[in-house]
Formats: sequence, C-alpha cells, structure tokens
Amino acid sequence: MISKPRILVVLGPTSSGKSDLAVELALKYDGEVISADSRQVYRGMDLGTGKITKEEMRGVTHHLLDVANPKAVYNVAKYKKQAQKIIADILKRGHLPIICGGTGFYIDAVVNGIILPDVPPNPELRKKLERKTVEKIFTMLKKLDPNRARNIDSQNKVRLIRAIEIAKSLGAVPKAKSSQIYDPVFIGLDLPDLELKQRINARLKRRLAHGMVAEVARLHQEGVTYRRLEKFGLEYRNCALLLQKKITEEQLIQNLERETFQYAKRQRTWFRRNKEIVWLNPRTCSDKDFLFLEQI
Repeated sequence: MISKPRILVVLGPTSSGKSDLAVELALKYDGEVISADSRQVYRGMDLGTGKITKEEMRGVTHHLLDVANPKAVYNVAKYKKQAQKIIADILKRGHLPIICGGTGFYIDAVVNGIILPDVPPNPELRKKLERKTVEKIFTMLKKLDPNRARNIDSQNKVRLIRAIEIAKSLGAVPKAKSSQIYDPVFIGLDLPDLELKQRINARLKRRLAHGMVAEVARLHQEGVTYRRLEKFGLEYRNCALLLQKKITEEQLIQNLERETFQYAKRQRTWFRRNKEIVWLNPRTCSDKDFLFLEQI
C-alpha cells in the first residue's frame, strides 16, 4: 500500500496563537505555511483579518495570502485547487506542509478532499435574498437546514445565501463526500472563555490603534463598496457601518467584542467534530507537548 504524504494542520479559534505556533513548527521541522483563512486571501485586508506580518513570519514561506482582489469573490473551490497544488510542490521539495488557520470549511476541503455539491448559482434567488437582512436570511436557513445553520457564520451574508441556494436545490446542504489524499496531524489551540475573550479584546484594541478603520476607508476609496465590505463580516462590516455613521466608535468596539467571541464559539463547534485533533493550551504548552511530531 502506498503511504499518504504527511501534513501538519494547526487550527483553533481566533486569537488563540495559531500563526505563531505554525512559524515555530515550520522553523523546527523545515516547513512552509499554507494559510487557511477565507479573508486573508484578499489583498489589502491586513489589520482587519489579523494577517501575519513579514516580521512575524521570521523568514518562513507563507502561501495563499494576498492572492485575490477584494472586489471579486474567492470561494472554497478555488482555495482547494490552489492549496493542493501548493502542497504537492512543498512535498516535492522535501519540506513539510503546515496548514494554519481558523476557516474550518477550507481546512476540511483540502485535508479531507471534500467534493463540494455541484449546485450552480441562482441569480433570481440571490437577488431576492440580497434585499433581506442577515438575521432574516439566517432564520430562513435554520428552517431549511438546521444542521448547516449550527455551523455557519450567522453574520456572513454570502455564505448564508449560498447555503440556502444549495438547500433549496438539494433539500439540504449534503454531507460532503471526501477522498482523503493526505495523512494529517492535527494540533488545536484553545483557551478558557475568559482568557480567550481577553485576548480577543486586547487584539482588537491593538488593531484599532494601528489603523484598522483607516484600512477599511482605504479599501472603500480603492473601489470596494460598503456593501461588499459589509459582506466580509466582523471587522469590515462594523468599520464600514462606522464610516457610514450608522454606528458610533463605542458601538463598534462593543459589537466586535461580542461578535468575535461568538465567531470563536462557532469555530470551536466546527473543530470539535474532529476527534483526531490534539488540543493544547497556548499559554501552558511546552516543547514536550510536541514530541509526538518527531515521527514526521
């Protein structure tokens, strides 16, 4: 039997320290990092997505950052195709592929070789749903497909509409078929609720201090509409609302603290289904916790 290539996956909720750990492991095991973040693929979306900086990369090669125009839609099918091509190249050069991120759907699509449902866009349905609030769309999805609603970002209008599109076509978003072509090792980082909230809030304040609102204003000046920015959710939606004077700075911070922690809980729900993940606390873990990686 031909053995499957070994890859490493570092995952967890937002603000748990994934990027730093991926760099450490890449330096130790001669690896290269493939980002698995549905928003970090877009150019110019740096502070709002918490994108790793050149200094933080410490010379480690990172892939699938800044590969898409924020005016255009980038989807999981494109990500899967590009990521698997990059992984093949990394393996060919004798290095260790390290997938790192918090977008569970992107990770599953690549690592488990998920075959996505073949449902074409429905322009008429999309136009109708676009006029509804994100809350109404989420309520519709809960009625159509409760299972999908439990794992989706309830504030991401694009994903909600796509899920409804699939559910209306197929009856429900099907359990994806998979064809695993890798032998993955999963490392998950997480913290108790209070500590994770503190990290989320501290990180938010740093990003605001470094110009996150100005970043969103620049994207708008470069032609990314407020409507499009709002579809990115979280930081971009709230900063766009602030720039349009629909909310105050105080509301911006309150919204983001609450919504980001809610998002982290949804990430946990997605990842906890995978029983192969070795979960670690980034504050207390040490080198001995990674001894099992010596077999790679």
